[in-house]
Amino acid sequence: MSAAGADGAGIDRSAGTPLLEAFGLTKRFGDILANESVDLRINQGEIHALLGENGAGKSTLVKSFYGSLEPDSGEIFWLGKRVRIDNPSEARRLGIGMVFQHFSLFEALTVVENIALALPKPGPMGELARRIRTISEDYGLPLNPDDVVADLPVGIRQRIEIIRCLLQEPRLIIMDEPTSVLTPQEADRLFVTLQRLASEGCAVLYISHRLEEVQRICHHATILRHGRKVAECDPSLETAGSLARMMVGAEVAHVSARDTAPATGPVRLRLTGLSASALTPFATALSGIDLEVHGGEVVAIAGVAGNGQGELFDVISGEREVPSAMIQLDDMPCGHRSITWRRQKSAAFVPEERLGHGSVPGLELSGNVTLTRHSTGDGLIATLGLLSRQAAHALEKKIKGTYDVRMSHDNPEARSLSGGNLQKFVVGRELDRNPGILVINQPTWGVDAGAAALIRQALIDLARSGSAVLVISQDLDEIFEVADRIAVISRGMLSRAEPVAEMTRERIGLLMAGGAEDESARQATSRTGAGGAA
Repeated sequence: MSAAGADGAGIDRSAGTPLLEAFGLTKRFGDILANESVDLRINQGEIHALLGENGAGKSTLVKSFYGSLEPDSGEIFWLGKRVRIDNPSEARRLGIGMVFQHFSLFEALTVVENIALALPKPGPMGELARRIRTISEDYGLPLNPDDVVADLPVGIRQRIEIIRCLLQEPRLIIMDEPTSVLTPQEADRLFVTLQRLASEGCAVLYISHRLEEVQRICHHATILRHGRKVAECDPSLETAGSLARMMVGAEVAHVSARDTAPATGPVRLRLTGLSASALTPFATALSGIDLEVHGGEVVAIAGVAGNGQGELFDVISGEREVPSAMIQLDDMPCGHRSITWRRQKSAAFVPEERLGHGSVPGLELSGNVTLTRHSTGDGLIATLGLLSRQAAHALEKKIKGTYDVRMSHDNPEARSLSGGNLQKFVVGRELDRNPGILVINQPTWGVDAGAAALIRQALIDLARSGSAVLVISQDLDEIFEVADRIAVISRGMLSRAEPVAEMTRERIGLLMAGGAEDESARQATSRTGAGGAA
C-alpha cells in the first residue's frame, strides 16, 4: 500500500475544484447503520472510485446523492453551496446523472422513444433523434435512434443508458458496475469516453468490484467498510491486492492456480446438438450446442448478457424440457427429466437471479435451504416424508459460518440480506452438498473481492474432488481464474471449449462479438459430415 492509503494522509488534491462534497452523512435502517459520518469530496474533471465490500454502504451513499434516499444527518454541498436533494429530479436539475447497473429500458420501444421518456423536455422526436446521433457518434458510442431495444445486444443497451444521461448535460455521472455486461472491446471504448468526459470537466463517481479497471482509469478512490470511510488513495499507486485489503481490512485469500492440467475423469455432463426455440419475442433461441464437461475440471462459458445464457441454464437444470438425448448426466439421458430428478442424481444448480429464482424473498433462510435439499437425501432435512426444521436451521447456520454470510439477526428472510450476502448463501447452499455436477450462472455477481475468492476457490476444489463444474460468467477475470477450458456463447450458439492457456481476452472478445456463431456453424457442418460418412 502506498503511504497515502491508510487514511488519505499525503494525498494532495488541493488543486482540484470541489464539485460535490459530503460531510458526516449518516443513514440508518432500523438497527442497521448503513452509512456512519461519511465524508466525501469529488472534484470537477475527476474519475472517483467508490469501493467497498458487499453491504459496505456504497449504494446507500450514492442514492443519497441522487435523491433516492434522504440521509438521517449530515450535509451535501454542490459547487460550494449546501443543497438538499429530495428526489432524482432535483439531482438531475443540479447536474447529477446516474447510470444504473440494471437497465431501465422498455424493450418494445425504440432507442429514441426510451430516451424521450427520461427527458423533462424531449422536444420533437426528429430533433431528438438527430441529437442522439450527433452526441453518440461524438463520444464514440454510436446509436441508431430507430432501433428497437429488444433487437439490441446488451453492450448497445448500455450505450443508450449513457447517452440518455449525457443528453441531460450532467456535471457528475454516477456509474454502478458499468462494465459488468460489456465485452473487453466495449469496456475499452467506455473508458475512452469516461476519460474524455473528465477532460471536459465532468466528474464520474465509479463503483466497481473490478479493481484492475479502477487502477487503470480512476484518479482517486474512497473506500467504505461497514458503512464508514476507512481510506482514500490514488488507485494508480496501489495494487489490486492492496485495494482489496483496504476494502476488507485483512489479506484477501488467494485463489490457487492450477500448476498442471487437471486429471479429468469421465464425461459427467454432455450436451449434444442442444437446440431450443425462443419462448418469447425477447428470448434467445439455442442452436446446435455441443459440450462435454469431465469430472475433475471447470469449464467456463463466457459471453455478454442476453446471448442465451439464461436459456441454456434453464434447459440444463430441467426448468425447460428438450428431447431426452440432448442432455446426459453421467451417461443418463435426461432432457425430459425434472429438476428434482436431476438433483437426486447428484446435480446442483445456481441461477443468475438470486432473489426470486435462487431464493424465495419472504421465506426464512432455513426454509430456502429446504427448497433445494428436501429431495436430495443429504442434510437429514427430510426423513420418511417429514421435514425437520431443526436440520434445516442447522444447515443454514453451517452455510452462514462457512461462507461468512452477514445478517442482522438469526435466520432472516432472504430479502433482508444484501445482494452479495444472499449470493454467498445461495452458492453455499449448493456447494455444501458436494454435488457430482454443478452448473452455476454468474457465481460472483455483485460479490466483493474476499467473497469472490472464497467462492472461486470452492468451485476449483469441488472440481478437483472429481465433480464436473460448468460456470457461466460475464467476468473474464473470474473465467481465467477458475477455468480449465473456455467456450463462448453468442446469439445462442456455443464455440468449442478450448484450454485456458490457448485463449486470450482478445479472442474471447471476438467470439463474443459473433465469432462463436461461425464456430458453431462449422461444428454443425462437421457433425452432418460425420453422420453422412457413417
